[in-house]
Amino acid sequence: MIAFLRGRVLDKQPNRIVVDVQGVGYEVHVPLSTYYDVGDVGADVSLRIHTHVREDALQLYGFLTALEQQLFERLIATSGIGPKLAVAVLSGIEPNELVAAVQRADVVRLTAIPGIGRKTAERIVLELKDRLAHLVVPAGVAAPADAPPGDRLRDDLVSALLNLGYHRAIAEKAVDVTLKTSGAPTFEQALKAALRELMR
Repeated sequence: MIAFLRGRVLDKQPNRIVVDVQGVGYEVHVPLSTYYDVGDVGADVSLRIHTHVREDALQLYGFLTALEQQLFERLIATSGIGPKLAVAVLSGIEPNELVAAVQRADVVRLTAIPGIGRKTAERIVLELKDRLAHLVVPAGVAAPADAPPGDRLRDDLVSALLNLGYHRAIAEKAVDVTLKTSGAPTFEQALKAALRELMR
């Protein structure tokens, strides 16, 4: 699975860029926030990548920040929300504002995003409120890339388990149990413990 790309912007359109990585062009779908900040054609770019595999396609979704990627992956884990709608959500609201809106259960703000109706907004609040708790970032404060080591470790562990094919809810539960009972483990120790927890 492709997790990261570094190269040059070969082509750029809203919601889609092509990244030239040593002569190979990768089509990457991006939210508008990434599109605006990625630079002009010819600029160097580094993107965090989510690889989405379907029976008939392999699609890459790219993000400039860890927060954008985390929100995207939590959105597509919500029932009824696919990658295209998740990109539309991130294109219609700033990442920090999305976190705040979910935490406030601000359905009115979410329905202001193009393509999001009331039922979908309510589902986003219901399913994401607990999952976004550790992502809350006050205005003007650094994004979760600068979060405490425990938060980074949790995110890395959940990501590793998702890459191994485990469902997000199951992976998050196993990681939370592991971190509560293991003190301050290294990533490798915690991953082994989480896998043991999943085998029970």
